[in-house]
Amino acid sequence: MGMNHLMRTRSALGLVAAASLLVLSACGSSSDDASSDKDASASESPSASADAEAGSADGPDLSGIPDVVAEVNGEEVTKDEFVPLFEAAFQQATAEAQTSGQAPDEEQIKQQTAEDLVSTELLTQEAESRGLEVGDDEIDAELEEIAQQSQLASAEELLAAIAENGMSEDQARNQVEMQVLVEKLVEDEDGGTTPSEKELRAIYAQAKEQAAGQQGQKIPPYAQVRDQIAEQARTEQVGKVAQGLVEDLREDADITINL
Repeated sequence: MGMNHLMRTRSALGLVAAASLLVLSACGSSSDDASSDKDASASESPSASADAEAGSADGPDLSGIPDVVAEVNGEEVTKDEFVPLFEAAFQQATAEAQTSGQAPDEEQIKQQTAEDLVSTELLTQEAESRGLEVGDDEIDAELEEIAQQSQLASAEELLAAIAENGMSEDQARNQVEMQVLVEKLVEDEDGGTTPSEKELRAIYAQAKEQAAGQQGQKIPPYAQVRDQIAEQARTEQVGKVAQGLVEDLREDADITINL
C-alpha cells in the first residue's frame, strides 16, 4: 500500500508534502521569481517537450501516461497530478540506487505512484463527506513549516524551488491542501492521540539499544531528540490510522487505473 512509503516524510500522508520535499531535494538552488520559471516552462520548445516526454538520463519515460491516470468513484486523477509525483519518486529512487547499486524499477514506481494517488483521493473524498475543510491560512502555515524543515527562508522560497522542477504554485498548494484535509480526517477518526512521555522514552531507549549494537553509532541525549521522536511517533500513528481507512474505503470503491 502507498501509506508505507509516505511515512518517510514529515507526515504519513505526505503524498503531498512528499512531492514538495522530494522535488525540492532535487533542486540545486532556488529562484527568487517562481512565475518566471513557470513562464519559461510554458515557452519551452516543442523539441524540448518531446525529449521530456520520451524520458532522459535524468527522468522517467512519460510518453505512455494517459491524460486520466485513474478514476476513483467517478473522480479523475489526471496526468498533471501524476507526473510531478512520479518524477519526484523516480528522482528519489535514482538517488537511492547510487548507494544500493540497484537500478530504479520505473514500472514499479509508476504503479506505486498511481496507487498512492488513489489512496489519497479516497481519503480526500471521505474527508469531504464528513464536512472537513481547509482554509488558505492552514495551507500557508503548512507551506511555512515545510520550508523551515527544508532549511529555506520562507514558503515563497519553497514554492520558487518547486517551480524550477515543473510543479506550479497552484499544484503545490492543492497538494498541501489535500494533505492537511487528510490529516484532519485522521484526527477525526482517531481523536489525535498524543504519545505520552513514557512512550517517547521507551522509543528512545529502544533506539539507544539498537545503536549500542552498531559500532560508531551514538545517540544524542533524550532532550535533544525528544521533539523528533514525538513527531516520528505521531507520524506512525497517523500512518496506521490512514492505512486502516484506505483499506476500508477500497472495499466499496470503484477504482480504475489506466496505466
